[in-house]
Amino acid sequence: MLLRSLLLSLCLATPALADFEQTLSDHILPSYAAFAASTQALSDAAAKDCKADGLKPAFNTAYDAWVAVQHLRFGPAEADGLSVAIAFWPDPKGSGAKSQRALLLGDPAQLTPEHFPDQSVAARGLTGLERLLYPAEPLPADPCALIQATTLDLARMAKIINDTWINTYSKTVLTAGDLGNTTFQTRPEVRQTLFTQVVAALEFDKDQRLGRPLGTFDKPRPERAEAIASGRSQRNVLLSLQTLRAMVVTMTPDAPLTLAGFDRAIKLAETLDDPTFAGVATPQGHLKVEILQQAVSALIDTVMAELGPELDVGVGFNAADGD
Repeated sequence: MLLRSLLLSLCLATPALADFEQTLSDHILPSYAAFAASTQALSDAAAKDCKADGLKPAFNTAYDAWVAVQHLRFGPAEADGLSVAIAFWPDPKGSGAKSQRALLLGDPAQLTPEHFPDQSVAARGLTGLERLLYPAEPLPADPCALIQATTLDLARMAKIINDTWINTYSKTVLTAGDLGNTTFQTRPEVRQTLFTQVVAALEFDKDQRLGRPLGTFDKPRPERAEAIASGRSQRNVLLSLQTLRAMVVTMTPDAPLTLAGFDRAIKLAETLDDPTFAGVATPQGHLKVEILQQAVSALIDTVMAELGPELDVGVGFNAADGD
């Protein structure tokens, strides 16, 4: 109730122009609540029956919810490396699979709630769980205990992030500029941080989610796409673009070129019909994914040129600088 009252009072005290209060209330808080709820449902399902086929729907629901918050790389999600443990990708050396094999064949005590959070981040989270539910080859041991440990750990991390946002970090954001707030000493710092998340997430989509499987025209790398086993490569790009567009709407109602750029990229992602980006191995398929990548690249330029000034983000700001 205190948080709701604080949100309401601050929203009423600010102009009609959307600002970070609306982003917090309409985007950040409900998205993290959905992620916490979906991971808890996944953990509850695994505790009852750890068979892979039965868990896949709950896994994909939780993964969808993660993509809806993955771009928020500040605050509680970054504490103790939680965001990395939730989704460790890319993993070019295959360290996650190696660590999971050791866990499957090792001491069961490593899978207890007390010890599992100490295991390699590459073996945990959604990417670790995907390898267990969609194995590329037969697993060396019964994965049930590791599946249950992984889902329980996911729910634990999601709850920590959600609870911290609700109990403390929301107030830190909402009281930006107040005496004693050492995290955000001015209100523009919050807007700049949110702007950072949008640009950095678009760059991640362009360079990693699209760039890694694209490789080069002469040497495409479809095997490097994200979430191939679960067939989510294209879906993750689409959900990310849709989520970022929704976030921008809460930040300002006056960014028509930015929203048009999102709409173009989203339409291309929707009509691609290449779930794992396997099509990049063909000239025509490579061109289609490259066109989507170019649309995202153009969108980044538009965001920098239109959304930055609209939010009064300083000239020369670089999204790679973080918050």
